[in-house]
Amino acid sequence: MAKSNAASTKGSAGQAETPAPPQRGAATAPGAEPPAPAPGTSQITVSRGFNAWLAANRTSLAFSSYQTGQLFLVGRHPNGTVSFNQQNFNRAMGLSWSGSRLYLGALSQVWRLENMLKPGEVGNEVFDAVLVPRNAQTTGDVDVHEVGIDAEGRVIFVNTKYSCLCTLDLTDSFRPIWKPPFISKLAPEDRCHLNGMAMAGGRPAFVTAVSRSDVVTGWRERRHQGGVIIEVATGRIVTDQLSMPHSPRVMGGRLYALDSGRGQIIEVDPKTGEKRDIAFCPGFLRGMSIHNGDAIVTVSKPRDGTFKHLSLDAELQSRDAEPWCGVLIVNLASGDLVEWVRLDGHITELFDVAVIPGVACPMSIGPDTPEMRSTITFAPEVRPLYGLATAA
Repeated sequence: MAKSNAASTKGSAGQAETPAPPQRGAATAPGAEPPAPAPGTSQITVSRGFNAWLAANRTSLAFSSYQTGQLFLVGRHPNGTVSFNQQNFNRAMGLSWSGSRLYLGALSQVWRLENMLKPGEVGNEVFDAVLVPRNAQTTGDVDVHEVGIDAEGRVIFVNTKYSCLCTLDLTDSFRPIWKPPFISKLAPEDRCHLNGMAMAGGRPAFVTAVSRSDVVTGWRERRHQGGVIIEVATGRIVTDQLSMPHSPRVMGGRLYALDSGRGQIIEVDPKTGEKRDIAFCPGFLRGMSIHNGDAIVTVSKPRDGTFKHLSLDAELQSRDAEPWCGVLIVNLASGDLVEWVRLDGHITELFDVAVIPGVACPMSIGPDTPEMRSTITFAPEVRPLYGLATAA
C-alpha cells in the first residue's frame, strides 16, 4: 500500500502544517493562538468540536484549492485527531462524490478517483477509503467549475469559458447540453461567468451566473449586482438580485445558494425569486454541500486585500472582522456557525467542498507520484474474454 501524504491535528483547536510536501503539525491548546506559519506554508486549525461533528454525522470532507492546485481530504482517527490528506491536482476546482468515487474538475481534465479498498480493508492501518485516480478525461482549459453526476451516471460540468453546461465526449473536448437563453453563441469568452449548478432528480435544475452579459468577460463590470439564478428546464430567471452568486443547491424541496458578493448563505423561493438571508460568512463564499441540515461552505480571502466593489468589504468593516480562508459549517435552521476549519499562510483561496458520507478517514494518491506508479490492484482470478480457455 502506498504511503500517504497526510497531516494530523488535534480535534480541539488543533493545527497542521501544509507545505509541499506536507508535514505533521503539533497540537495547540484550545483557545490558544497558533504560531505564525513559515513562509510558503499554511497552518490548519480546527474548532473544538469539529472532530465530534465528523463522528456524529458519520462523514468526512473533501475540499479544493485552485490557487495552489490541491485536493484536501479531511477525516477523523479513533484517537481524537483530525486527519488532513492532500495531493496536487493542477487548478483543483469542482468536486462531486458519487457512490464510492470522487470527481474533480481541474485545469484541463475532469478526474475520476476510485476507492481501491475492498470491504473490510484498511489502508496504511488507518484509512477506510483510498482514492486512486483511474481516469482523466481531457477537456482542455475550459475553466471547469462545478461538477455533478446525472441519473445515468454521466458527468455534467459547468463550462465557464464557453458559458454552458456540458458532458464529457470520447472524441471532442466536451459536448454542450445547455446554455442560458441570453448567450447568443458558444465562444471562449467567459461572457456571464456561469459558475454553479444544482442537481435535482438526477439532472441539472438550477445554475448561477454573475450577470446576463453576452460579451467577452462582460460579467466583470457586473460583480456588485445583477447576479442570476436560472431554472435550467425553462431558462427562466428565478432572480437577478444577487451579487456574484455561486453554488445553488436543492435540498428537501428548498433552493439554497451563496450570495457571495454579500457574504451570505441564502434561501431562494424558486417560484417568486424572493430571497432570505441565513448566515453571514467572513470571506468570499464558493462551494457548498448540505448534510443533515448543515451547510458546509468554503470561504476565501481577497486577492488584493479588499473585495472591491462588493458589499462584502463594507460588511466585514462594519463587523470589525478580517476575512477567512477555510471551511465553515453552518446550521441552516438557526444560521449559527457550528464548526470550522481555518487555513492561514500560503493558501488563501478555496473553491469547492464535498461531503463523503459513511467514510471516517479517507486518503488519496496523487497523479505523477511514486505512490501512483507503485499502487497496482487487480482481480486475482482470470476472467476470459472471447471464449478463450485458461490453463487448469
